[in-house]
Amino acid sequence: MSSTSFTDLGLLAPLCQAVADAGYQTPTKIQTQAIPLVLSGDNLIAAAQTGTGKTAAFVLPILQRLAGGETQRKKRFRALVLAPTRELVLQVAESAAKYAKHTGLKTLAVYGGVDSQAQKQALLDGVDLLVATPGRLRDLYTQRAVHFDEVEVLVLDEADKMLDMGFIDAIDEIVTRLPAERQSLLFSATLSQKVRELAKNAVDNPQQITIAAAAASKANIEQWITTVDKDKKSSLLSHLIQQTPWPRALIFIETKHGAAKLVEQLAKRGIEAESFHSGRSQAVREQLLEDFKAGKIHYLVATGVAARGIDIENLERVVNYDLPFPADEYVHRIGRTGRAGAQGEAISLVSKDDFKNLCMIESRLNHLLERREIEGFAPRKPVPISILNYVPKAKRKPQ
Repeated sequence: MSSTSFTDLGLLAPLCQAVADAGYQTPTKIQTQAIPLVLSGDNLIAAAQTGTGKTAAFVLPILQRLAGGETQRKKRFRALVLAPTRELVLQVAESAAKYAKHTGLKTLAVYGGVDSQAQKQALLDGVDLLVATPGRLRDLYTQRAVHFDEVEVLVLDEADKMLDMGFIDAIDEIVTRLPAERQSLLFSATLSQKVRELAKNAVDNPQQITIAAAAASKANIEQWITTVDKDKKSSLLSHLIQQTPWPRALIFIETKHGAAKLVEQLAKRGIEAESFHSGRSQAVREQLLEDFKAGKIHYLVATGVAARGIDIENLERVVNYDLPFPADEYVHRIGRTGRAGAQGEAISLVSKDDFKNLCMIESRLNHLLERREIEGFAPRKPVPISILNYVPKAKRKPQ
């Protein structure tokens, strides 16, 4: 039996051609399940991690719907994608423009951190697909630079992260102003209680797809941890970079301050790295990403929030300098390597105070991660072997 093609999913020839031009031949699992549902007009909630192909899963069928008409008036758009960060907005808009190239449809990205005048000007003639951060879109609406009365489709992308970043009020304000008769799609790495509450208000009678669990442990990503005392992490990272052939690595850390400090520590050991976080300007962040993709920067130290939306082909390696919380964030992070079937590596530096996080991550994966001891860095405070069925105290049922 031959594998499913994009044509088999019901997509029009111009979209299939654009997908082929982009080098994609076979739909991913999320695309195979979501595209027919979206094409049929269903509302949808989908749990899907980074790297599963979720952007095309909603962009392609939306473009097909939009190809049947045009935006009627100025300052209007017919499809809206809300996403948490500037980087993700740019990534989605770039993908949409790539897939729309044979259709004549217009896409636009709007986000904060830059002057809004150019965005207002671009909106004047009307666009077909608008990709926006909630805060900037609310500002544009307040300034009467956009109107929502022609919106046919709403997508909430990375809904969990939008809620974590405090966008709930802006999202609610936008959703209440959209036409009631619309198609609504919600994509999230996790379907937490907060996400489900948002879905109740924004997505009527949805179909549901869950891809996240299957993507939790990709065979093509080599995952391992090394235990080390917290105060030795930066010297261990330097050692790994200097002793092993690492042409490039995306290094995750929890705080902006921590990112800046680690870059300084690496510099003292002759390793050039750059920090990537929300405290840096949009222009600087865009340039850093371009330089990282081009290989001009070899090591990028990024906070988890800022790194949402970083989409880099052939990224060989991610490093968890700090273990993330919750466990699904770990799956999300490692999904940035090993894309499109390529080999990837995910390394985590784990100290004793990371033990609970490690237990939750390994419980989520349903297996222990390989441990490798690096000579000269054995911890003074050993990290116990994880408890695979570990449950945080807050979630334990009373006896």
